Amino acid sequence: MWIVFAVLSAVFAALTSILAKIGIDGVNSNLATAIRTVVVVIMAWGMVFLTHAQSGLTEISKKSWLFLILSGLATGASWLCYYKALQTGEVSKVVPIDKLSVVITLILAFVFLHEEFTAKSLIGCILIAAGTLIMVL
Repeated sequence: MWIVFAVLSAVFAALTSILAKIGIDGVNSNLATAIRTVVVVIMAWGMVFLTHAQSGLTEISKKSWLFLILSGLATGASWLCYYKALQTGEVSKVVPIDKLSVVITLILAFVFLHEEFTAKSLIGCILIAAGTLIMVL
């Protein structure tokens, strides 16, 4: 089932880029990010209440709170930079560079989470980086 959600994530991410590029025309990129964030917050809390997951709020450890907050800050910084890049650049160049996050994530997972970094992972990272370079030049 995870693969279905991963594919849907990719489709929605693609729509995000196109819809954002159209919607950001004439709008300050920070304001656009704030509007997007409010919509995401409402949608996320809606899902929490729809699935009755709010009772788990009190069970979250301090460590989890810390890392979820740090993750939120990283997401916010990513979105602010992404919207600024979208506003001033071409979607066809911004998105491939943004997707270098796959390569960076794999490296960070290897270093900090001690996940396996295989020859397949290395080849994939090289291909993604090469593909990005080809697309933006």
